[in-house]
Amino acid sequence: MGKRVYNIVFHTHTISGIIISAALYVIFFTGSISFLRDEISAWERNEPISADYFRTVDFDKALHVLSEDRDLYGRDISFSNRYFERRMASSMTASKDTTMKAPPEQGRRENFFYMDMDTFEKRDYTANYSLGEFFYRLHFFAQLNFFGRSGYFLSGLVAFFFLFSVITGVVVHWKKIIQSFYVFRPGAKWKTIWTDAHVALGMIGLPYQFMFALTGCYLMIGYMFMLPPVEALVYDGDAEKLQKAMRYEAVDDYPFEADKLERTVPIGQFIDSTLKKYPDVALNQLQIFNYGDTGMHVKVSGSPRYSDKLLGTGHLTFRASDGMLADEKNPYQKTGYVEGASDTMRRLHYGDFGGYGMKLIYLVLGFVTCFVILSGVLIWLVARKNKTVSRSKQRFNEWLVHVYLAVCLSLYPITAIAFIAVKLFADTVETSPKTFLYQVFFWGWLVFSVFFIFKRNNRFTNMTNLFLGGILGFFVPISNGIVTGNWPWISWSKGYSQIFVVDVFWIVLSLTAFAILLKLKANAKNKEGTTLQKKKPLRPKKQVEAGVPL
Repeated sequence: MGKRVYNIVFHTHTISGIIISAALYVIFFTGSISFLRDEISAWERNEPISADYFRTVDFDKALHVLSEDRDLYGRDISFSNRYFERRMASSMTASKDTTMKAPPEQGRRENFFYMDMDTFEKRDYTANYSLGEFFYRLHFFAQLNFFGRSGYFLSGLVAFFFLFSVITGVVVHWKKIIQSFYVFRPGAKWKTIWTDAHVALGMIGLPYQFMFALTGCYLMIGYMFMLPPVEALVYDGDAEKLQKAMRYEAVDDYPFEADKLERTVPIGQFIDSTLKKYPDVALNQLQIFNYGDTGMHVKVSGSPRYSDKLLGTGHLTFRASDGMLADEKNPYQKTGYVEGASDTMRRLHYGDFGGYGMKLIYLVLGFVTCFVILSGVLIWLVARKNKTVSRSKQRFNEWLVHVYLAVCLSLYPITAIAFIAVKLFADTVETSPKTFLYQVFFWGWLVFSVFFIFKRNNRFTNMTNLFLGGILGFFVPISNGIVTGNWPWISWSKGYSQIFVVDVFWIVLSLTAFAILLKLKANAKNKEGTTLQKKKPLRPKKQVEAGVPL
């Protein structure tokens, strides 16, 4: 590679990294926590569930509860257990019966809600909002969707530039990438220390970072292609053709016959029939078409366990009037290209195919990537502290890094505060869970960030956030134990694995923070001692030979 090309690649790698660094740090920090989304929701609500929970739900009772305040006849009804929690995403379309006399608010309006399948209590999206949902959505900036899907678009751009930064970083370090991986000089200058750590940890997390950059681009920028402005540019503006090309299953279309069934058909029998044919399938969705009509059909969907088959889904659709099978997709059959490609991207991004072991690997590599991001920023700062850079530019660079570190590092303590706040106070405030969480997290994050920005001391920012995060992290399981009585040892004995995992996560994270703090203090003392030794006055040669003490 020529020197000019190398310089271009090097500078574009540096600039692209600096531009997206803060946003990318937020994505990886909150995204790492999002790997425990379901566990966090169960911890927050004290609603742990066991494996194969979908099989235990009484859907007939759920439908009976729904029928108490509205007529279900002629509706399409869906229960989806996309996330592993008690509250299922449920939806109902307007009735297809045009002769229905019920008032609009009861019979004709479409509806979406969450239903607790133990208590059958219904909640809308805002009332059902959880801490796990908050961090999951924050990792792709959904809270910034003030103008359409601007947050999604921003996260997609960040993912694209991150992919570019990863590729150019490999190109820049290619010749010495293996050699530099084995080099670490903790006693050298700060630029050398940050460079060694940046290259070594960047090399360890390289496959992970490339995979996340690529899948992030697919999920976010790919999603933008489904919006009307982009639809107008492809398939001659025919949105239906675009949807058809992206779909790997035919649309379910069962005609409404406007003739009521003579009896109520129990839904549980169709779930039992599906499990009888595919006993090892993990069920996750129930769809009912034309409820109570002779054209009523029931579709039970699921996917193979990841130990049996990584990709693909399956379903059985039954005709309710006689229980006959109307449609089938074998979950163990060969997966098509479009479905396989889409599922591969999602599985790699979510890391939900290997149990807690895979989640732990993803989580650790996510935090490692956060360190790589910050070390890259510090390299950029130290490299520009030389005589060739004007003092005004140096001040700007220092100010910029103060802002970056303040915003990024304060995420740790404010996250712990959010966990404690929702556990102790969420049920006592009058506002919705979503509003309460927004106020606690974003206002607290702003206060922390402003304080550290005006402090203008990177070491103080780092040490203080580690200390506060470590202390507050210990109070997360303590707050849970006080409110629910589910201390870690009790959760373990009861088999509440989701609650236990969240408590242990915070304990381990706090211990790690204090271990880093102790290491940083020890290194500071060693460097201070080394500096003092270097400043000791040298004795004249004659005094040394004569044994004269200092």
